[in-house]
Amino acid sequence: AEENKSADADGIWAGATYLEDTELGEGAKTFTVEVKADEKTVTFTIHTDEKTVGAALIENGLIAGEDGEFGLYIKSVNGITADYNADQTYWAFYINGEYATSGVDTTDITEGAEYRLERTR
Repeated sequence: AEENKSADADGIWAGATYLEDTELGEGAKTFTVEVKADEKTVTFTIHTDEKTVGAALIENGLIAGEDGEFGLYIKSVNGITADYNADQTYWAFYINGEYATSGVDTTDITEGAEYRLERTR
């Protein structure tokens, strides 16, 4: 029998690392990234000295993936996996609401920019 951690932690959020808005890291730069999957969104405020969004998220253990021909291919965000081969889901990266043309590992951190990683089908 599956145990229900909490009412809002069912489905793909059951294995999530963080279930509520969280502040992470130390450094001179600050940015936020929303992590959205199904109907739930958690916002992370990240402090870092890293140059790119991807490096800062890796530094704080928020994303994991593998290097592909277009840079880092994100497989897991906040402990939630998207596996295109299994269920046609993937992590989409948005900057200020627009679908990003660059990967997280080549996107320089811009103060005040809104970043979002959304589990998409």
